[in-house]
Amino acid sequence: MATRFYTIGIDSGTQSTKAVLMNVKTGRLAAAAAATYRLHEKADGTREQDPADWIAAVRTVVAAVVRSARVTPAQVLGIGVSGQQHGLVPLDRNGVVIRRAKLWNDCSTQAQCAFLTERLGGLEQAIAATGNSIPPGFTAPKIRWLKDNEPRNYDRLALVLLPHNYINYWLTGVAAMEPGDASGTALYDVAGRAWSPAAIRALDDTRDLSGCLPRLQQSHEIVGTLRPAAAKELGLSPSCIVSTGGGDNMMAAIGTGNVRKGVVTASLGTSGTIFAYADRPVIDTEAGEIAAFCSSTGGWLPLLCMMNCTVSTEVVRAAFGFTTARMTAYARRARAGADGVLLLPYFSGERTPNVPAGKGVFYGLTAVNFTPANCCRAAMEGAALGMNYGLERLRAHGVLPTQIRLTGGGANNALWRQICADVFRVECVTLQSGEAAAFGAAIQALWARECHAHGMHDIQQWTDRFVRLGRAVHTPAAANAAVYGGLYARHCSLSTQLRPVFMM
Repeated sequence: MATRFYTIGIDSGTQSTKAVLMNVKTGRLAAAAAATYRLHEKADGTREQDPADWIAAVRTVVAAVVRSARVTPAQVLGIGVSGQQHGLVPLDRNGVVIRRAKLWNDCSTQAQCAFLTERLGGLEQAIAATGNSIPPGFTAPKIRWLKDNEPRNYDRLALVLLPHNYINYWLTGVAAMEPGDASGTALYDVAGRAWSPAAIRALDDTRDLSGCLPRLQQSHEIVGTLRPAAAKELGLSPSCIVSTGGGDNMMAAIGTGNVRKGVVTASLGTSGTIFAYADRPVIDTEAGEIAAFCSSTGGWLPLLCMMNCTVSTEVVRAAFGFTTARMTAYARRARAGADGVLLLPYFSGERTPNVPAGKGVFYGLTAVNFTPANCCRAAMEGAALGMNYGLERLRAHGVLPTQIRLTGGGANNALWRQICADVFRVECVTLQSGEAAAFGAAIQALWARECHAHGMHDIQQWTDRFVRLGRAVHTPAAANAAVYGGLYARHCSLSTQLRPVFMM
């Protein structure tokens, strides 16, 4: 029997690290595994994790998929790593992590965002320097936060990495970054595809921080091969390549086949992200709400992210003491619009729209409609309405979806999928692989290996072969779409009018 070969895709997320083992001939997944870890939170918006926990999880999940499929070290040709974006992993000159990583959903850096924006000359000039505004989630304000709040740690800073870069660093010993994840640092010029000198100077005018930034390389390139020590720990060959990897959204774009115009991906995870492929930079010069990211395939990936997607459903589910299945059953009892109950789901503050001080708000409650069923449905609807804000911003900039591919944990819920179709007014489909980011990382690892061996070629040949749609297809129901049109207007109005209250 012919020897089968595989790549491993790793997705290091906020709640867990997942790995998949992909057959490089068929694109089929031979095994999958996951490992969880702790999130450190404070009332001031601090959200941090220990990078050592990510590495421990990588060891666990790689060992699990290799053991499950009974593959030999020589059968694993490559590894691709997807990671939560924007997190700051600060290292000293010896490559030792200085402190816990501040994450994408850390909202404790509002003062630093304002400082950096002012230093660059205001919002318009900040967007001119990088293509993006500077929200609290991005990396640059975290670096300034370190200087402002932990000067001793800041003085030790010698290398700035993002979460997936740090895992690559542990795997290979090489510090490198690619355009996709670099786009979310607020230090990278997405149009020029290079570090922005103006943004770097704004961080600290007494110290040149450019030396703390890793080298940039293209998305189709490899970072290197496994360090002998890492290979031994993982039970893999030292000749196993490691691709550049990328942010979780960039890898999910690959894993959902979102590598050409017309396809839009909506990820219903802890955060809710909506993004599309573009062959040119899509820069929001008006408000900077669209994240003008590069893709991890050589193009661009305009994206909007809300911090509260499954956050909203989990908070409501836990408040009622329901299981996920019971919550869904209650939500099905309610009509579209939840009888006027509307949830503004800013439980973790909000990134898009930029309301870092935001709080969760149930609006429209009466003695009649305040029921578990309406609250459960409003949790799903509130997240979908928040994501629709992002979709409308993309539409305003010429991104016109013909199909939306749903991924993330929320995409497993048929009711929520239909709500999305009705709110978005576009056909929504599922995918056979539920782990889009890890799957995309495995595909990218194969692409990078082939490019390294045979020269540059298009990733579409693999996404066209490997990315398979699921059976579930949800088309908008006209009556429900009409209800949600009015509800969306109320959602936006409520968000705008409450912002001064949130700041009190």
